[in-house]
Amino acid sequence: MNTPNKLTVLRIAMTPIFLFFLLADFIPHNALLAAAVFAMASITDAVDGKLARRNNQITTFGKFLDPLADKILVTCALIGFVELGLVSAWFVVLIIAREFLVTSLRLVAAGGGEVIAANIWGKMKTVSQMVAIITIMLLEELKVLLPTAGVQATVTVVDTVLISIATLATVISGVQYMWQYREHINTTK
Repeated sequence: MNTPNKLTVLRIAMTPIFLFFLLADFIPHNALLAAAVFAMASITDAVDGKLARRNNQITTFGKFLDPLADKILVTCALIGFVELGLVSAWFVVLIIAREFLVTSLRLVAAGGGEVIAANIWGKMKTVSQMVAIITIMLLEELKVLLPTAGVQATVTVVDTVLISIATLATVISGVQYMWQYREHINTTK
């Protein structure tokens, strides 16, 4: 297994550690710790791609596993946010539905011998989700440090705006993938 693929596997392995800190409200500054683990896992996403391209180590395994690793990490974060009451389940359902649709499309295409790698729309979606998730966790830490009604209300509004932007980018990305690879969706069979 090459280094880029090892980094992708590491991102998946970091997911339960991140989720532990996110939900471990008995640990002081758990949101800050969760944000740090999530940020480190997110960095592996950028590094593995750069290494794979620079060292000509792009593999079919990596093309498949890299977006899957992102989905695992982001989905765990969003489900954790719903459990903590930080975001509405509606946003999370839309995001997860897109992920299922695009992953299913990738599987159908793979059955026909084509690998659908992440494109610029998918990368923008991933960045918007990761930025929203990290910022929401940092804002949770701010709520602990400054527990005033004004801070609490402002954080709630900012959280909603961030998850709304990420959801919009996710839906646009999903529509774009479905349109671009529509030949793999044959409704007559």
